Amino acid sequence: MKLHQLRPAKGATHKDKRLGRGEASGHGGTSTKGNKGQQARTGYKSKMAHEGGQMPIQRRLPKRGFKNPHRVEYAVFNLGQIEQLSAKYDLQEVSVENLYVNGLIKRSEKVKILGNGDLKTKLIFKIDAVSEKAKTAIEAVGGTVEIVK
Repeated sequence: MKLHQLRPAKGATHKDKRLGRGEASGHGGTSTKGNKGQQARTGYKSKMAHEGGQMPIQRRLPKRGFKNPHRVEYAVFNLGQIEQLSAKYDLQEVSVENLYVNGLIKRSEKVKILGNGDLKTKLIFKIDAVSEKAKTAIEAVGGTVEIVK
């Protein structure tokens, strides 16, 4: 190997053009930036989503849909899940506090019970909402439902 054969490792360099090195380089004068204007100046940084005076895309596209400010989100449990959870955590009462203590819901979540699955255990429910099918299934086994506000 000779001195004139030395090259940087592949991928070590990435800049192909040397800008502003005279007219003979083909990239002299304005250094491929065009004439005048903000973009020709040093230190220029474009704002995110700026389209050069063209109406931005977030203003061209229409707003769609509707977000209901009064919507209530529930953490949903089916009767089949409750049956498994009562066996796993030895629950006699299904309440928001019990579910939170066992790490099944967050502190601020509301709980709703739905009627999918079978419930065989007699349980006391103190929750925020319950479907009619679930309520009849719970009472058929001998359990009670109390809606907590």
